Order: sequence, then C-alpha cells, then structure tokens
Amino acid sequence: MEPLKQVHSKTVVIDSSNIDTDQIIPARFLTTTTKEGLGRQLFADWRYRADGAENPEFVLNQASAKGCQILVAGRNFGCGSSREHAPWALLDYGIRAVISTEIADIFRSNSLKNGLLPITVDESTAEWLLHHPGAEVDIDLANMRLTLPTGVSVTFPIEAFARHCLLNGIDELGYLRSKLSDIERYERAREY
Repeated sequence: MEPLKQVHSKTVVIDSSNIDTDQIIPARFLTTTTKEGLGRQLFADWRYRADGAENPEFVLNQASAKGCQILVAGRNFGCGSSREHAPWALLDYGIRAVISTEIADIFRSNSLKNGLLPITVDESTAEWLLHHPGAEVDIDLANMRLTLPTGVSVTFPIEAFARHCLLNGIDELGYLRSKLSDIERYERAREY
C-alpha cells in the first residue's frame, strides 16, 4: 500500500446522495479476488451504455475528471453491502480520497484498510465542494486538514490507528509485522 500523507488534486463531483456499493461496483464484477482492473468497472452502470459505449454525460467520462484523485459525493456515500471491491475500484481508478457529509461505516472501514481516505465534512464545506466541481483542494492527513482554494480550512476526523497506517502505507498485518520483535520478546518472557 502506498503511503498517503498529502493529496493536492482537482475534485470530481457526483452530486447524488445514498450512492451504494452496488452503484460503485455492480455485483456482477465481484467474482475477482484481485484489485487490478476494477477501476474500469467503477460506476459501470452509470459510465457505460447498454451497448458498452461510454456515456458522455457521466462525469467520470468527461475530460475534466481525468487525473482527479478526490471524489466529492452527496450524503450517505458507500451505503449498502459490505463489499471490499468498492474501495478497490475507486483506488484502481485513481481516487485517493472521498469527501461527503456522511460515509457508511462498513465502507469507511474497508476504505481505511485499503488505503482510501474517507473524509466527512460539515454541510457548509460539502455544499461548497458540490457546487464547485474541479476545485483544487489540499488534504493534509498528518494534520487532518482539508483546505479549499478559497483558503478556508477545516479539520476532519480519523481514527488514530487508521491514520498511522495510511501515513506509513501499511495495513493491519503490516503493522503487526512491524511489531514482530516486540511480540517475540513478549513470548520469550512468558515461556514455561
């Protein structure tokens, strides 16, 4: 997993509420156990027409979305089933952070474990972002701060352990492995 310390990017906005994990990555793409290539299926039912052609009306198919690493969405993002493929698809597409006023708990947990930063902000900040697609924003994970191009800066909550793992580019297993010498020392001290 790549460390995540700061993100400076334009935003791509999907101004819809209750975007569930089946909309993020439809169930028919859940047969894979690998993360690679899932970005092509991200929002597949919205991105592609029935004949497989790109829907030019969908924001991710527009030139302005290319290279954006920050997705801004309406309230209750990531609701629905607990599929880990949803953050995998976002990451494979190139998204490093999702911003909303409300992010579903299981989606948040899966995101943090896989290197995607879910950020919840207040209504005022969310409204500004939703109405200014393509805004260049700065995310500073070390200071838990989001800065808008207007200079307005807001803090966002994140669990200390998840923050540590993201900053260091490790998952839970990587964290445990980093403590291997401490674990072995503890076990040796309790040998019978």
